[in-house]
Amino acid sequence: MIEYMRYIVGIGWPQGLDWLWIFLFALLIFGGKRLPEIARSIGKSLNEFKKGIREVEDTTSEVVDDVKKVKDDLVNQTKDAASLNENDH
Repeated sequence: MIEYMRYIVGIGWPQGLDWLWIFLFALLIFGGKRLPEIARSIGKSLNEFKKGIREVEDTTSEVVDDVKKVKDDLVNQTKDAASLNENDH
């Protein structure tokens, strides 16, 4: 009963017979011929979405790597400059 209440309130995914009802409802609305087309287009959309997420993650990784490299270069230049100043005295 608690699981059903969580589903009604909007917490959690449909389970068990709920999927059967969803499928039957979709079958009634769209018909048997259009249902495979819709499933295919949803699959393609999900693949494109995942591809976009991967591209964003790759770009983010590249930017982070570039920032780390610039930071390391600045730290090394600062250390070099500091050691030069100490030798001057």
